[in-house]
Amino acid sequence: MKFVSWNVNGLRACLGKGFLESFSALDADVFCLQETKMQPDQAQLDLPDYQMFWNSAEKKGYSGTAVFTRVAPLSVTYDIDDPAHVGEGRSITLEFPDYFLVTVYTPNSQDGLRRLDYRTLWEKAFRSYLLKLDAIKPVIVCGDMNVAYQEIDLKNPKSNHENPGFSDQEREMFGHLLASGFTDTFRFLNPELTGAYSWWSYRFHARENNAGWRIDYFLVSNRLQAKISSANIHTDILGSDHCPVSLDLLP
Repeated sequence: MKFVSWNVNGLRACLGKGFLESFSALDADVFCLQETKMQPDQAQLDLPDYQMFWNSAEKKGYSGTAVFTRVAPLSVTYDIDDPAHVGEGRSITLEFPDYFLVTVYTPNSQDGLRRLDYRTLWEKAFRSYLLKLDAIKPVIVCGDMNVAYQEIDLKNPKSNHENPGFSDQEREMFGHLLASGFTDTFRFLNPELTGAYSWWSYRFHARENNAGWRIDYFLVSNRLQAKISSANIHTDILGSDHCPVSLDLLP
């Protein structure tokens, strides 16, 4: 099974920047999107081999997730089973026979970490949700998790310390999630690889200079480690300030 995750930073805009060509080339069984910034009726997508599931934010042009799958799920649920975190379209869960797949767009703590308190509540609720699923069957988690966990995961760790996405609190919460029984698939296969990023600012020629951050992930329940075939970051694919990331799992 091949899974792809991509923060498209506005799907309508990305459609004008080669999204469908990239979608076809990646040839995923399950394709997850974050930051769709749209309602399902705002674009026409001709993908006859895929079922489409959308979780759009109540606020127009904001947040939102989607999953396109050519493998029929057993069930689909939205959000994270907590009424405090409904309305921003941040998560979709698909149940398959052998695992759950959860795509997520984690809240950004924003400048000055002004939304860190909400982010902390979200992280606790999201971790609790994943552990409930994991007690039933293994879990695959993918998406823009808005944190660079280690210094190796961003170009300039010293100057970005305590900036949103690289605060001590956010890194600690991500570490707590991993310690709860999850594996960062890319780092599992590439424990010391540097310069591997999935997001670059639009400013200062950041992508041209590869001054990026790795904040897009595929995590799996630890008991799926033996099934990890490959985990890649597709830096050659343009169309967003993020690039797609992928995971191949053995049967």
